[in-house]
Amino acid sequence: MNTLKLLGARFLGPLLAVVLLGCAVWSQPQGQSSQPPSSNQQQNQNPNQPDENAVPAQTPSTKAPPAEPATTEKPEVKITPREAEELFHSVDEILAFDSKQTGLPIKKQVKRRLTSRDEVEGYLTKHMKDEDVKRLQRSELVLKKFGLLPRDYDLERLLVSLLREQVAGYYDPKTKTVNLLDWVPMEEQEPVMAHELTHALQDQAVGLDKWMRRGEKDLGEIRKDPTPADIENDEMDDTREAVVEGQAETVMLQYELAPVGRSIQDSPDLVDTMESQMANGTDDSKVFKDAPIFLRESLTFPYSYGLKFEVKLLEKGGKEKAFAGVLANPPHTTRQIMQPETYLAGEQIPPMPVVEFKHDFKDYSKFDIGGMGEFDVAVLIEQYAGKKLSERLYPEWRGGYYYAARPKNNAAAPLGLFYVSRWSTPEKAEEFAEIYARSLPKRYKKAEEAGKSPTDQPAPEHPEFKVDILQGRHAWTTEEGPVVIEQQGDLVLVSESLDPATTETLEKEIFKK
Repeated sequence: MNTLKLLGARFLGPLLAVVLLGCAVWSQPQGQSSQPPSSNQQQNQNPNQPDENAVPAQTPSTKAPPAEPATTEKPEVKITPREAEELFHSVDEILAFDSKQTGLPIKKQVKRRLTSRDEVEGYLTKHMKDEDVKRLQRSELVLKKFGLLPRDYDLERLLVSLLREQVAGYYDPKTKTVNLLDWVPMEEQEPVMAHELTHALQDQAVGLDKWMRRGEKDLGEIRKDPTPADIENDEMDDTREAVVEGQAETVMLQYELAPVGRSIQDSPDLVDTMESQMANGTDDSKVFKDAPIFLRESLTFPYSYGLKFEVKLLEKGGKEKAFAGVLANPPHTTRQIMQPETYLAGEQIPPMPVVEFKHDFKDYSKFDIGGMGEFDVAVLIEQYAGKKLSERLYPEWRGGYYYAARPKNNAAAPLGLFYVSRWSTPEKAEEFAEIYARSLPKRYKKAEEAGKSPTDQPAPEHPEFKVDILQGRHAWTTEEGPVVIEQQGDLVLVSESLDPATTETLEKEIFKK
């Protein structure tokens, strides 16, 4: 689906990759504003500057850790022509630093360009493809069905607001140009360049456009039913994004530590601080702070988890393993990014068997489909049970996927949802089933469990962790139709707003009844 792959970069698909690849880490612009240099001034500053009519990339694959928008108390900064000239002269020096840190060779010079916030936003919104908008609309409905967005949430409008707040620069692999933004203050520009020029070196090494496209398959848009291999590989775009951004974050942090004689390896405290800042945003990142959990986590995933992934590879395999090595042999699941030891050990999890979609959903029209990876369940658990429980439980994930559909004879019917997940043990499956059941009253106006009375005994507890668990088959009635959650062994099946006959067919197939 290209969306429950970041119950964020999956549900938002390529659009999220275009708009929100930057996440808030560094301080917001400060100081007095001044007029930005004109296009002619920019072109005269550096012979490597591209034509003054150049525009940002149609689909910039990588963006720097963004700066925050100015507040009413602190007007937005505009860098001066002299400052812009200094920036352009420092590109080659920083590129050489990045090359030394990564071991990736410099094969050609990198063009550079100064652009404005309005140019970036205007270009991206103007050139947004129709298929991107349709994918966003489809993803938005599935997110709302899972309860990861409020029912009245306007996701497209939020993305534009986040763009204005978060983006701070980007490298365009189509024009081979690093785009620096004229509202980011000088003291923040060099770290931004260290980040962006890492993308330039990646591009020269593997061809970023082609390399990133290897993971762009959208299972919601293909006609044939996905295979177990398709489900297994449905997170490739997220993992490749995490490699690309994790490497750039690593080099940026190295660049900031170098003047004080420190390195990322001997500064784990700074890595933790940086990750915390990414997760929480800064004081002025209001749109980011107010966004739903899934969007905040999806936005920061490639940076925070990507950074930790790269730090672990540096520790275990050195520069070659962490840069050229992982570009040649990238991870393909978010589990490998979130738990680098599984990537280093070459862990192989058996592919998740899939049902016969065309047969089982013969009375339905497919709306969306996709894998549900470790990152997805981490967000889901955090949403309904908190971050601590999520951090304990998500490593026990062992596979999953979902299928969303509507009745063929009733396009106005509530969206039907089938979701199955696999866990390390039956006990972990029972924990997840209870957490999912806990979400129902928060997602539906009415969610009444069939056959349960107020005098019934409380749910059993996990013997070690003393948390509620849900065993066996349970059913609820809601305003959008029946909900069934069934746990057997290490599997959990969820059916929402599907007719009883379809649910029964799925249960028989999943549990081999």
